[in-house]
Amino acid sequence: MDASSYRQSPGGAARLLRRLAAGPAIAALGLLAALLAAPAAHADNYPSRAIHIVVPYSAGGSSDAPMRVIAQQMAQQLGQAIVIENKPGQGAMIGAEYVARSAPDGYTLLLASNPQAISATLYSKLNFDPVGDFAAISLFGREPGVLVVNPAMPVRSVREFIDYVKARPGKIDYASSGNGSAQHLFTAMFLSAAGLQMMHIPYRGSAQAVTDVVAGQVLVAMPGLAAMMPHIREQRLIPLAVTGDARSPLLPQVPTLAESGFPGFSAYVWSGLVAPKGTPPAIIDRLNRELKKAMDSDTVKAYMNNASVEIITDTPAEFHAFFQQEKIRAAKAIQEAGLKID
Repeated sequence: MDASSYRQSPGGAARLLRRLAAGPAIAALGLLAALLAAPAAHADNYPSRAIHIVVPYSAGGSSDAPMRVIAQQMAQQLGQAIVIENKPGQGAMIGAEYVARSAPDGYTLLLASNPQAISATLYSKLNFDPVGDFAAISLFGREPGVLVVNPAMPVRSVREFIDYVKARPGKIDYASSGNGSAQHLFTAMFLSAAGLQMMHIPYRGSAQAVTDVVAGQVLVAMPGLAAMMPHIREQRLIPLAVTGDARSPLLPQVPTLAESGFPGFSAYVWSGLVAPKGTPPAIIDRLNRELKKAMDSDTVKAYMNNASVEIITDTPAEFHAFFQQEKIRAAKAIQEAGLKID
């Protein structure tokens, strides 16, 4: 019986110890080395079956589409299927918790974004750590948010928006893709800085939130810019400001919030890939290499360019540090905005 058989069979560990004590020293050392090397061999064979990537948002949303394009490219590189599973709800925490509790074997991954860093502080009662329970693989993209209103709202600038909302405290709703989403936090940060009171309407994803803003069910939102461009071009939504450091090439005539009276305001929707905490470093490194290779492919670069999403990749250590910094930054913004969810 070889070392892996001892490890897998009932009472195998005890029999292995007896054999180590009774057998020749060389044979014993060989068996022990084989047993210790088993996890490394497993990592060397990775992946040997389909990988599942959980997208904690609804299908068709602004995060879902890029992940599908990237996953298809990675599947071709790895020679294994990659299955996208949408698990929306609770500000991305339903999908995140599912992955956090999955086996740390590299076969269940999570599309991570701002909500992981935000929810670590926003929710007072979570059964897992949205940041600490994950192993970082790499960032892969970012985009600014955009403050948009339904055309029925009689404002065409940030100044007009502020005056309109101040005259109606608590009577104007704003939509977001869920509690703890980037859209939620960005809008709350802006409202806090502007001294405004609005009602938050959380959805289970950005697709339905934007649909209702376009339909006029809710008048205001601050989603990622890229997915809003078709609505903006058709004048179904009116852009008032973008949240990035500089004006977007897509909307050069639209000012930043920093230009609109809020110096220092800078916020981006970012996306990355993470695995459950405890995933072997060899697998994390393999996934990091494959994700970077996919982001450098002509197919993915063309898609991201057309979607106006900036490609960003880094090392697992760099993404881990970024994740921790985003948690601290979000905690400060949440405290200043007075947000809390039980």
